[in-house]
Amino acid sequence: MRLDGESSAVKNIRSLFQSDKVQSTQGQSGKDERRIQPRFTAQFRSTFSGNKQEGQGRTIDISAGGCKIESEIKVEQGTKLECRIHIPGLDWPLRIDEATVRWIGTNSFGLAFGRMAPDELVKLTSVLADLQQDE
Repeated sequence: MRLDGESSAVKNIRSLFQSDKVQSTQGQSGKDERRIQPRFTAQFRSTFSGNKQEGQGRTIDISAGGCKIESEIKVEQGTKLECRIHIPGLDWPLRIDEATVRWIGTNSFGLAFGRMAPDELVKLTSVLADLQQDE
């Protein structure tokens, strides 16, 4: 058992979703965004908590590095949240231990995934592979 960081399998999984190509798109905030990972359309129920608040919403797109959530709950940019994404077919929700609110739109916000357990990263990788096949 390795205690000195990520296993090589997890590093290999992470590398699948990293690319030298940076896509520039116009984001919610009207500013130029730089996305490294491909983003996939989704419709997953989500719950989130942090900064003495909790809420629920709907994940409407997702990548290896983050997601967009539609919600009536107002959050502040820079807030750290724990997030659970309820994906059909998984026994338990996908758990992101720490995600940072990067931008805020009308009834939506963007999260950048910061910290998640290696087994959760494996689940996310599988979900993204399934979404890619469905495109």
